[in-house]
Order: sequence, then structure tokens, then C-alpha cells
Amino acid sequence: MNNQPISAAPGLSPRSARFLEQARSRAEQAARGESPKMRNWTEAFFGQFQHEPSLRRRQALAFAHALRNEPVVVHDEQLLVGQLYQTIRGADSCDLWGGAGFDPRWREFDAGAALDVRIRSELPELLRLNGREDGGNDPAAWLVNPPNCPGHIGWHYDWILRDGVTGLLARVAAARPNLAADGQEFLDGMRITLEALLDWADQHVAELERRLPEAPAARQEAWRDQIAVCRQVPRHGARTFREAVQAFHLSYLATIFENPHGGNGPGRLDYYLWPYLQRDLAEGLETLESARDRIDELFIRFHERLCFRADGWVETIVVGGCHPDGRCAVNPLSRIMIEAIGALKISHPSVYIRMPENAPDEWWDVAVRDLREGGNRAQVVSDQAVIAAMTRDGAIPEADARMYMCGGCMEISPHGMNGDLLFTGFFNTTKVLELVLNGGVCLNTGKRLLPAWDRTLAEFATFEELYAAFEGELQRILKLTFRCMDLTSEEYARLRPRFLVSSQVDDCIVRGRGINAGGARYEDYGSTPLGIPNLGDSLFALQQAIYEQRFVSPNDLLTALRQNFHGNEPLRARLLALPKFGQGHAAANAMTNRVLRSVCDAYDAYRNRFGRRIKPMIMTFMMAPVAGKALGATPDGRRAGTPITQGLTPQSTAMTGGLTTAINSANALDLERFAGGTSSMWDLDPDYATPPTLKAILKAFLATGGQMYQGNTTDVATLVKARKDPGQYPQLMVRIGGFSGLFVTCDPAVQDEIINRRRHTGA
Repeated sequence: MNNQPISAAPGLSPRSARFLEQARSRAEQAARGESPKMRNWTEAFFGQFQHEPSLRRRQALAFAHALRNEPVVVHDEQLLVGQLYQTIRGADSCDLWGGAGFDPRWREFDAGAALDVRIRSELPELLRLNGREDGGNDPAAWLVNPPNCPGHIGWHYDWILRDGVTGLLARVAAARPNLAADGQEFLDGMRITLEALLDWADQHVAELERRLPEAPAARQEAWRDQIAVCRQVPRHGARTFREAVQAFHLSYLATIFENPHGGNGPGRLDYYLWPYLQRDLAEGLETLESARDRIDELFIRFHERLCFRADGWVETIVVGGCHPDGRCAVNPLSRIMIEAIGALKISHPSVYIRMPENAPDEWWDVAVRDLREGGNRAQVVSDQAVIAAMTRDGAIPEADARMYMCGGCMEISPHGMNGDLLFTGFFNTTKVLELVLNGGVCLNTGKRLLPAWDRTLAEFATFEELYAAFEGELQRILKLTFRCMDLTSEEYARLRPRFLVSSQVDDCIVRGRGINAGGARYEDYGSTPLGIPNLGDSLFALQQAIYEQRFVSPNDLLTALRQNFHGNEPLRARLLALPKFGQGHAAANAMTNRVLRSVCDAYDAYRNRFGRRIKPMIMTFMMAPVAGKALGATPDGRRAGTPITQGLTPQSTAMTGGLTTAINSANALDLERFAGGTSSMWDLDPDYATPPTLKAILKAFLATGGQMYQGNTTDVATLVKARKDPGQYPQLMVRIGGFSGLFVTCDPAVQDEIINRRRHTGA
């Protein structure tokens, strides 16, 4: 803990409030426009650089051309220079899922299109598992997303803050003689794109200089100062907090321009910016109030770049936490960022709290206030639990693990050290059990999704025989998804080189490779197995109802499931009355833990093409109703189409023993198996969520091993009113499932799921 008090003004300054409204207006106008990015990129790739003999050089030059020709945006009242717009037409990536649709010539060079061809050829069963032979998703049968989601990482913009782009270019040049020809070629691509970043930055200086004579007298001095700052950074290292924020902003914009993928984010921004602010505070160059103004504008720029929409994009900052040596890293800037996002009432960036083991009591108070008054945006992450999971098998040293960040909703990786297949999609675990019980046939559609599987529940003489069959299919199908991740990595490495972000990730420069080609220090993949609590409850119900208590025959239960329990209400009531995970029942909890181990064992058994791990990471995003819609009725008494649970939270109907019992059940699971992170959702009645109560709950949750705490504190009555009259609640934010978004813009199924969650009252 630093000596300075971690306090700052909680409200917006008049300037920040005015800038926020101006940003809303600019975003509305930008959303109606079109970016020249894809057009410029395409014209360069198939025009002036089409005869380049090296694909790598052609890729680098064409992207650099697009960056150099991205429009320069200057605002009159700005503190920061530079802006671009990401969620508008023409702003996608030509080399990943965008180019082939923009111009058919890209099909040969679009990594997404190339991957689709390989999946159809090499993994056709993976496509059939979603109920459509053409590879699309039938919502009533969905089991797995073919893994192809890049992003969810951070990068070392701190290198640019410290040494400037020129320092990064020097590192590239120094590494070049030590590499073979292909490595040298990749470093040349880094050099080309880094030089383009400098050129784009210089264009902002030129634009300010061009407009300076026309500026009002009151603005001219400010613009001269901005010109001086932008001549220094990001070309050279930052000397002040002001320069550091500017260097981050422009270099981050350029890197996100190359990598416009959800979940990418600044990670430990307070950690990297604090040394500059600490020095400026000591020298009288900044105050906490002036620093807050700069952070306010920086955050407004995040949301404006997304045109005040795309709540699920989730660019995340984690504040607080610890140093690599374990010392507490909480500082005044940590609190400034929490208070800024709460006061701005916007969804980007997400700002989450890391709770170090030796956190000061006032940092706990900050976390409680954020959970209670932060507009349902908060997530609190336990350093102790997360670092223990990351280092469990020795694959990541403790010093690197202590530098972890959340990429997007909660996806854990060491900041600036991981490839960007960290999150690759969702897997509907309970659907596997459904198919095993029903002869490989989907209960909702009647389609055979497992052609080679024809056994049904009636053919298993013992529960252990049934469990072994389920576990075998689970492992087999998961292995298909892991093989798809390797295909994805191969095509991304070939057609999506990502020179700019790779130049800012350990150890791509010294290896002369990109983030998907073995350049990153940790080329770990990851994906999300959904519905583990639902699966555990279903298997426990099967064990009890058929094999131990024997109150229903296998055929009669199958008939009831196929009929969605219509005409079988007494049986459904008896199944619902069986113990569930989350009620403190040892055997029910143990079954969910057994399922968890089976899932994690399947992940642990696979090594990717770099010999690295596949990490299971537990979140639900907005998939609770999606996964639930794809499931038929389940043996625990759940009806078809009912949403699955959030993360490892017990089912809402199962939390009959109160919040403490539910938390103890969830945290008694083998959470250390989740090196990619695991979240749970605890929605509280606002009258119950008093500061002392919430502080006690949070401390108990983390003390018992919980990794990530999140939940809503808005009462159900308000949510119901907002759904009926959305115009009266335009800014009502809710915690959806790893991210927060405007309630009134949520899909109705998501709104229903949030409304129907259990609200803990302490009664």
C-alpha cells in the first residue's frame, strides 16, 4: 500500500459532464457513417502491394497503409488527442471473418473463411453437433460454438509508455540478427506497422498545427501544450502522467484498430500509470482532481469509440492487486478509476477490483461501495484464489501469475504474456448428458446429433456404467473442440499475423513469431463449459431416482423427459424435491464436484500444438437462456427451455438454505482446477445489501476460496417496471453474466433470466 490516501472526488467535474454529452452526440453521428479501414486495407493488399513476393510483407504493408489513412479526429475541448470508431460499417478486420464478405478476393486470405473450410473438411462432426448439417446453429439443439473467438488479452503498452515506439523499434532491431529468415521477416512486419503507428501519431500533430491559427484564443495555449505532448509521445517515453495517458491512448487505439475483438482490454492500467502520477503529485504537476479529469475523458473515449453501444464488448481494466513480489499494489489511481466509471454511468471500460491478500480495510470499503452503489458494474476478484489456480501445476511462475488481468468478462491471463485464443467459445455440458440418455437424439428437435450413439438410459444397469458412458462422450466431444482450437491457431498464424500486438507481448520479439505462432510466452487456449451445476443436479437425480431410491423406471423417466413432464407432475415434484447442489447436502455437492473434475480432466489431458494447456474458464455471459433453450427437460425436474445457472452459482430454485449455505457449497468445489478463472452470481435484495452485511458476505466469499464475486443489488420491482416502461429507465445497468449492460436493451429472454434469479434477503 502506498502512503497517499486512496481518495478522490466521486462526482463528475463540469468539464467531464460536458465532454460526456458531446461524446454522445459525436457517437450518434459516427454510427451513421462508415469507416474507410476495410476499403483502404483492401485497395492496398490487392493494389499497390499485390506483387510483393512475401505474404508477410504484403500483410504488413497493407495494414500499415490502412492505419496511416485512418482519419484524424480532433475535438475542441479535448484533453486527449485521437479517436476512432469501431462499431460502424467498414471497421472490421479484412483478414478475419470480414474480408471475404467485403470483397470476394479476400476469401483466400481471410483466416475465418480458411478455418471454416478446414472445419468442414477435418471436423464435420463438430458442425453436426449443433443440429444443422450446413454448420449453422439450431437454437433448439445447440451444443458447442466451433472455437474461433480471438481476443481477451492485454499487451505491454507500458513498454511504449516507458521507452516510446522508438524504444520498441530498437528492441525489434536488436533481436533481428539472432533469428532465422522467417523470424527476421516477421520482425520486419513489426517494424513496418510500428512505423505506421508513428506516422499516424504525427498526423495528429500536423492537424493540431493546421487548426491552431483558427482556434479561439482560449484554446490556443491548450492546443500548443497538446502539440508538445504529442511530439514527445508515443514516439518517445512519457515523462509525466499527462504524457503517459496520451501515450497509452494513441498506442492503444492503433493496437485495437489491428485487433478489434471483444474482451481485449487495458488490464492493469492503474498499475502502469500510477508511477507517473505519483511523481507528478510529489512535484505539484497534478492533483488527484486533475488526474480524475483525465481518467474521465479516457473512459468516455472508450465508450464513444463503440458509439455508446455494444455492451457485451467488455474491454476490462483490473485495479488494485499486487506486485510481482506479492506486495499490495493498491494506489490512489485504483480508486479514481472505480469512482470514474461509477460516476460516468457507461459500460465501457469494465473496471474490476483485484483484492490482494494484504488489502487495507479501506480497499474493502471501496469494493463494497462499488458493489452496492456502482450501478451493478462491479466484480471483485481474489488474488489468493486466482493465483493459486494459475500456479497449481507449475505451468506459470508465481511472479507472472501475480500480474494477471481479466480479459473481457473474467478470462484470466498474465498481462501481456498470452496468445489470444484464451477464450474460444462455449460448450453446453448438460446437452451431452441429454444425448447419452436419449440415444444420441436431441429431445427438442428429434434430430440425431450423435450418429454413432444409439444407447438410451434404459440400457445402463448401474449408475457407474451410465456415468462412464457420459464421461467418455464428454471427453470425446471436448477433444473435437480442442482439435478445432489448434486448427484455428494454425490459420490465424498463417493469415492473421497481428504484428502490432505481437510486438507488445512477451516473448514474440525475441522469438520472431506472432501471438498465434508460438511467439507468446504462454500460448494457452481456453473455453467455457456451461451449466456444471445443472449437470451435477441432473446426474444426482438419476443416481437417486433410478439406481438408489428406485422410484421411477428408466423408460418412464425417459418418457417424462420427452414429454417435458406434461402429465407427469407428481414425478416432476419428486425430482424437484431431491437434494440439489447449493443446499449444503454433502452427496449432492459431491456429485457436482465430480462433474467438475470430469470436465477439468478432459481439459488437462489435452496439450495444444505448442505443448501448452487448454484452460476451462467458468462464466455464462448472456448464454444462460441460450443454453437453456437448447436443452430439453432434465432429470432434476427442470422443464425444457429453462435458463441454465450463472457460472458455478447453484440453481436459483436450489438455494433454499440461504446465501451462506449456497456460497459454502459453491466454494467447496475444486475451484483451483480453473486456471482461466471461475465466476458466480449473487444477486441481493437492496435492503439486505447494507455496507456491513455486504462487507461480511464479500469477506466470507473470498475467505472460503471464491475467485470472483459479482451480483445485482437492484430490486425486482424496478426491473419489472423497466421492462414495461423502458423509456423511464434508459440508464438502468444490470449485471448480466460477466459483464454489465443496459437492462432495457437486453434480449427479453435475458431480461427474464435476470428477473427470475434468486434475490437473497437474509431471511
